[in-house]
Amino acid sequence: MKILARWLTILLIGPGLLFAAAAALGQPPRADPPSGPRVVYVAQIEGIIDLGLAPFVRRVLDEATAAGAAAVVLEINTFGGRVDAAVQIRDALLDSRVRTIAFINKRAISAGALISLAAENIVMAGGSTIGAATPVQMGQPGAGAQPVEEKTVSYVRKEFRATAESRKRPPLLAEAMVDADVVIRGVTEKGKLLTLTTDEALKHKLVDFRADTLEDALKVLGLEGAEIRRSAPNWAENVVRTLTHPIVSSLLISIAMIGILIELRTPGFGVPGALGLTSLAAFLWGHWLVQLVGWEELLLALAGLVLLALELFVIPGFGIAGALGILAILAGLVFSMVGPGNTPQFMMMAAARVVFALLFALVASLLLLRILPRLPVGRRLILETELDAAHGYVSAPESDLSLLGSEGHTWSALHPSGIAEIEGRRVDVVSEGELIDAGRPIKVIRVDGNRIVVKEASTSNNKD
Repeated sequence: MKILARWLTILLIGPGLLFAAAAALGQPPRADPPSGPRVVYVAQIEGIIDLGLAPFVRRVLDEATAAGAAAVVLEINTFGGRVDAAVQIRDALLDSRVRTIAFINKRAISAGALISLAAENIVMAGGSTIGAATPVQMGQPGAGAQPVEEKTVSYVRKEFRATAESRKRPPLLAEAMVDADVVIRGVTEKGKLLTLTTDEALKHKLVDFRADTLEDALKVLGLEGAEIRRSAPNWAENVVRTLTHPIVSSLLISIAMIGILIELRTPGFGVPGALGLTSLAAFLWGHWLVQLVGWEELLLALAGLVLLALELFVIPGFGIAGALGILAILAGLVFSMVGPGNTPQFMMMAAARVVFALLFALVASLLLLRILPRLPVGRRLILETELDAAHGYVSAPESDLSLLGSEGHTWSALHPSGIAEIEGRRVDVVSEGELIDAGRPIKVIRVDGNRIVVKEASTSNNKD
């Protein structure tokens, strides 16, 4: 998918663009515990797992490593969320240089199960559950979740297995959480997804300990008496989580498209265009911070904006440049929603979401263009000036319109304008470019405003 985005970018903005490769930063080495009291960082993983959660987890791991913390505890209570977000958190946990602990306090379902399996130690509170991780995709608004293709199930199943293997946990149990076709005698039968209670997870050695409170969990892990530092998302991470929320991101796309469409239909550059560009920038910035937007998507969107600017300020009317500009922006938005582990089926769903936002924006922009001129604030944004007959152009007078189809003769030669006599009146006329001598028969073929257009009449029926 990223390759497709790259080729679209090259085709739209032409060859010759160079980009600088970012220098790879090595992971910091595991820090030795400080000589003073031991420190344990605690982060909450609750609610929907979205793309904005991954930067928060990475920050906590980095801070704990830099502080020489004894461990990072993820207190988990979630029904799941996005697969690509869980994969990012899983990778961060596997690469961590500080000890990681998953404390499942109530439930770790779906994406929460993958995050739990990636931690070095798993502790479950009594009455908790883990599992039920088959991937699904959201349908149209108001519809329930829909099944995904087998290739997506296969990918997620192998992610779970590889994670379990890396932490020396039973890989079949992990696979059975994702794929209902996995059968484990005495544990799960065909057609049933695996979900384990606390006692079952302990029995099958999927988790390490049982503890009903965080303090008890630290005690069984040998961290009793450690200083607890609770971490929470900062304002920037909360903003990112908000911007990447499915509803908010769809709203930003709609506002961006509404602003751009209104700007294309009104002269100059004003508030609608500024609002549209701001919404587009907010969408791309939020998705860039969660590592969904790369240089390909940014260049596609930039190319689209450049083409639209050419259409607005250089090329009259709306043509190929404008169409390509909108296409490039839409392509950049679609690729910005596609993360690791997503299939072409998910990409089609993302494209449908963007197209739906575009159609909504088209209808909304047409309504706004009709309603805004009637509102006080709209009159300041949209030019709606009328010119009366004394100061501007007028339609053809009734007396001239009555001459349409009439015949007469030229009073003077038409080169191509001149004077003709029609129905006893001498009027200024113009031919369609041909030269007509004086005294020739003519016929009025068109009245354009204050121009009476004539042509030489046929003389085949005249007698000498």
